[in-house]
Amino acid sequence: MKVVVIGCTHAGIAAVKQILKYYPEADVTVYERQANISYLSCATYLHIKGTVRALSDAQYQDPQDFIKRGVDLQLNHDVIRIDAHAHTLLVQDLKTKDKTSTTYDKLIMATGSITAIPAIPGVENPKVLLCKTYSQANNICEYSAPNQKVAIIGGGYVGIELAEGYIDSGHEVLLIQQPHDLLDQYVEPVIADKITKVLTDKGVQVLTDTRVTGFKDTDDGKLLLSSEAGDLKVDIAAISAGIIPQTELLQGQVAMTANGAIITDDYMQSSDPDILAAGDSAVSHYNPTKTVTYAPLVSHAIRQGALAGINVFERRLRTIGTQITTGMQMFDYTVACTGLTMSRTRQAQLNATSVTYTAPYRPDFMPNAYPITVVLIYDRNTRKVLGAQLMCEHDVSQAANTVSALMQNGGTIDQLAMLDTLFSPNFNDTFNYLNLAAQKAVEQEHGYLRT
Repeated sequence: MKVVVIGCTHAGIAAVKQILKYYPEADVTVYERQANISYLSCATYLHIKGTVRALSDAQYQDPQDFIKRGVDLQLNHDVIRIDAHAHTLLVQDLKTKDKTSTTYDKLIMATGSITAIPAIPGVENPKVLLCKTYSQANNICEYSAPNQKVAIIGGGYVGIELAEGYIDSGHEVLLIQQPHDLLDQYVEPVIADKITKVLTDKGVQVLTDTRVTGFKDTDDGKLLLSSEAGDLKVDIAAISAGIIPQTELLQGQVAMTANGAIITDDYMQSSDPDILAAGDSAVSHYNPTKTVTYAPLVSHAIRQGALAGINVFERRLRTIGTQITTGMQMFDYTVACTGLTMSRTRQAQLNATSVTYTAPYRPDFMPNAYPITVVLIYDRNTRKVLGAQLMCEHDVSQAANTVSALMQNGGTIDQLAMLDTLFSPNFNDTFNYLNLAAQKAVEQEHGYLRT
């Protein structure tokens, strides 16, 4: 049986590993249009700021390892047509331009995503750069020189991380976000305001509620960025304004969402029984609303890719879904999130509310008892936890994973309020900050439910 994996992305790599483990007799072919694989794009800002020595250090899979294990890995090869009914592919060698046809028994779509390039006049200017792939990361790192002024378009995780990288490497940084708040898809305004203050204190010029309307060259070799805040002269601009799935090869052949993400069942199978999809090309099964959503994250890609590989010939293992748990280190701060924001609870028509808890993360007699802010969101009807966001100078990232695990199992504010957590003044207070945030929610609901 022949399995073709399109895209040696994080999802594609995870799928191949599982196919080799569970179906060693399978004939595995992988087509990848890039010359490199397995680049973790979060390394771009880490390289800019000097934490990661070389971009190549962030490539975790050696292609030769797959080839030695019998995988027909075709780099610099682009699949240009899929006929799902006939189980055929048309593939082009990007070096020779030769085209060949081939067949498959099972197909895994792991084509990933591309940067959503906004329709702004002048966006094709060579000084306007992207930063998703390995080659794009090389371009953006090589193009920037010390003391340049850099504009970053998009105030999500990537934009904020790039801002930090450029500030730490001596650049002047302008961060532009069209919505009112930074990281608006993940955090409440109370945390967004704290993020903005940290960035501003570090020297980043933050413009929110601002739409970029054009790019053009200036006579002195600079880039003129036109915006609702006026004209701004910079050296380069980086676009980090979101991403979209690369699934046009299967348009009209499998069920998709409006944005083109392939709809899959619990086994990563598409509406075509011989086609599976994973990673940025597929939807995620979102537990807080019991719906599917688009959440292009590396953490999802490797899990979905592994499931696609495990289930490619047999329906062995279901997805357990996701809470969309994310996090970043921003200068000295940790920001970690899981589940819904309040705006998304309103979209889902849930009777939700929130509490905000702020206090030292450990006893204040301890040194560096940094304040932590916890926003806890819950359903007032069921008392189930729907989301949490945390920000602190101490590393509190694992707390988001704890809430994610609780949500995975339908946990309530009452359970979180009394969840068994360790105590040591080195780590937390007698009640952990998650306990205390949940206890505040219980008080807001006039006490515990009788059990």
